[in-house]
Amino acid sequence: MTLHQAYARCQAIAAAHYENFPVASRLVPARMRPHVAAVYAYARAADDFADEGDLPPADRLGHLAMWREYLQASAAPGFTAAAVATVSASDAQAIFVAVQDTAQRCGLDPVLLADLLSAFEQDVTQTRYDSWSDVLDYCRRSANPIGRLVLGIAGVHDAEAARQSDATCTALQLANFWQDLGQDWRRGRLYVPAEVLERYGAQTGALDQGATDVPWRAAIDDVCGRTLQLFADGRGVCDAVHGRLRYELRATWLGGRRILDRTAAVRQQSLHDRPVLGAADLATIAAGALLWWRR
Repeated sequence: MTLHQAYARCQAIAAAHYENFPVASRLVPARMRPHVAAVYAYARAADDFADEGDLPPADRLGHLAMWREYLQASAAPGFTAAAVATVSASDAQAIFVAVQDTAQRCGLDPVLLADLLSAFEQDVTQTRYDSWSDVLDYCRRSANPIGRLVLGIAGVHDAEAARQSDATCTALQLANFWQDLGQDWRRGRLYVPAEVLERYGAQTGALDQGATDVPWRAAIDDVCGRTLQLFADGRGVCDAVHGRLRYELRATWLGGRRILDRTAAVRQQSLHDRPVLGAADLATIAAGALLWWRR
């Protein structure tokens, strides 16, 4: 498999999915697109392993352990596609050939790629969280590495930009959690931590009855408020990059904020009404990205 073929496959994977992170947008500079797609394809495949609902947890963890072995192999001198067994996943060779080249060319920290696997492994074994700090630690490994990897690919190696990126990526992850509250609950998963529920007297039994009562609405207000602050803390990362990429990051930030605002507005029906963005929202986001400093 040639390097060109490997990157082409990763870009096809990226183009086939929609996420809150920039993976295939034309606003991402052409020189960055193959590298961003390689990171995305790596994370997408691992996430799919964690979410293979028909497989026992032990099998899903086994697939993730295999992915970790391939990651370690790709960081070793003399790595070739032959180090990745073709029977493991149809795209594995392409993904790790591209990831190895991207990490080397862009000077990416391999710990960030390993942290993503740690979070996916946690997805398999943990469905509830005791404290807000536990939720933030999960986001530190599930979302923040993506932002830092994108910054690295863009050539931005700045501590303040990394801090702002962490805040934005955590906020995007949390906004997605609150957006998917009902959907996640029906799958047996809850990200609102127990300490927040206890503060307002919110009972999970209310969710079983399909209702978000007054205590639950207070809990949702609480976590949405914390998430809003994280968006504010991370806003500056959108201008830590240059050229068209800053418009991509602005649009991503604005889209996450709009989802959060929509979720907070419908919190009484949040178990049933999953907020989504439509064409009018996209137009507003595009305008906001252009008029960024007039907000």
